Amino acid sequence: MENTSNYLFDIIEGDLSEGKVEKIHTRFPPEPNGCLHIGSAKAICINYSAAKKFGGKFNLRYDDTNHSKEDDSYVKSIYEDLLWLGAVPDGVFYGSDYFEKCYEYAVLLIKKGL
Repeated sequence: MENTSNYLFDIIEGDLSEGKVEKIHTRFPPEPNGCLHIGSAKAICINYSAAKKFGGKFNLRYDDTNHSKEDDSYVKSIYEDLLWLGAVPDGVFYGSDYFEKCYEYAVLLIKKGL
């Protein structure tokens, strides 16, 4: 993937130089319930390229919150598609890893009336 300049990279560069952000950390969050499509490839390329151009990290974070429609074969094919695109993730995570923390935050927000 080529790291050419574009308006997104210009914004990131500006935010970094102005100190609005210290580092870039992007992710691709697919739901593993089917094969990726051209829009997925676009998102992967943008997020991966931005992270690498600016010395940041790129994660794959499966949105595995709808278990009735998900399948391990899609988890594997999504990862293989990322590698085929040249987007090797720095980390692989699952939304379900954060269920307990999300639940705690939900209870806190309810208690605050929010």
